[in-house]
Amino acid sequence: MTSLSVQLFDAALDLLVPARCVGCQAPHTQLCALCRADLEDARPAPARPRAAPPGLPEVFAAVHYEGAARQVLLAHKERGALRLARPLGLALAGAVTAAVPGSAASRAAPLLLVPMPSTRATVRARGHDPTRRLTLAATGALRRAGIPARLLPALRHGRAVADQSDLGAAERLRNLHGALTVRSRHRAQLGHGRIILVDDLVTTGATLAEGARALAAAGGDVLAAAVVAATVLRARTDRSGAHLPAPEESPADRPPGGAPPPDRPASARAQPG
Repeated sequence: MTSLSVQLFDAALDLLVPARCVGCQAPHTQLCALCRADLEDARPAPARPRAAPPGLPEVFAAVHYEGAARQVLLAHKERGALRLARPLGLALAGAVTAAVPGSAASRAAPLLLVPMPSTRATVRARGHDPTRRLTLAATGALRRAGIPARLLPALRHGRAVADQSDLGAAERLRNLHGALTVRSRHRAQLGHGRIILVDDLVTTGATLAEGARALAAAGGDVLAAAVVAATVLRARTDRSGAHLPAPEESPADRPPGGAPPPDRPASARAQPG
């Protein structure tokens, strides 16, 4: 569908089905103009996590994972609001552009956008692969801007991993190490472009570091990583007041319904990350 067709379709749905903006609860729209602008007009910035794991490439994020941006990401990922892929993909495309140094984006060699993979079970449970969908949207946005780019779904899970929702950064690294591998049919393509790892969210950086490790082991050279949002880590304490390691808020394979409760009112605006 063309951009105009999507807009007309969205307008028709808004008239037929009462809706509220997923970001701020404004009536009569799935995503209001202000929340859309928060994503599409974001100013991406470096988003390297505190205590970044070894092997983590430079990371750029479009926004902070809070307010409207957080609600939009969760609606797309966990509730199947697929029409949100376009504004989220535009935000991701901005982060990709920021991650590419200087004028490299206009060179002949394409950008190879490698999405962090979800397991087959997670894709079946959600009914879609949100990161791959966002990567497709970002690839389209980059091409429309004259930047050669294509999706390269090179990574897959080579073994099972434990649930990471309660794991700290060091435990997460041990859990993920060696979990990802490169699909054999994509190995030869790794040397024919500049690899950008992409994901919807970064917190500890463990998932992106594992993706970079797997690609390097297959002969790929990761230029950088780009994400829609970066989590602002908050200190946690146990009952005695001792600090606890901060878990990643939205791991790649969090099951549907496993999203954390909102930490801010839905009407709060996302600020550029």
